[in-house]
Amino acid sequence: MWKPIALLLALTLAPGVAMAAAAPNVSAAFGNTIFSTYPDGRHGRLWLKADGSYDYRGRRNTPSSGRWHIKGDKVCLRQSRPKAIPFTYCTTAPTGGVGATWKAKAVTGEAITVTLVKGIAPLR
Repeated sequence: MWKPIALLLALTLAPGVAMAAAAPNVSAAFGNTIFSTYPDGRHGRLWLKADGSYDYRGRRNTPSSGRWHIKGDKVCLRQSRPKAIPFTYCTTAPTGGVGATWKAKAVTGEAITVTLVKGIAPLR
């Protein structure tokens, strides 16, 4: 019985062991646009809603929607429309305020630049 306790204590006190991070607060994204820029110059727009749903317009301007949740330090999306997709895509969560920019990977694996833009960004 002492071995699990000793292991837990050792992991807790060991230098370099990452502690569990608090879940990111994505509330700054509500009512705003998560604007993704792809390597080809096109843009995607994601709108998270406080009720756990989302709407998305892809870089080819195709709409989709579904549900989102937080898993660790990621925001995870599961598409239900126009066609349910049998997997969940998780990416870096928007944790800064309006104007925050970060790097992420698209569901295609491409490197993208993401910015939280004030309001509902218009389609181009």
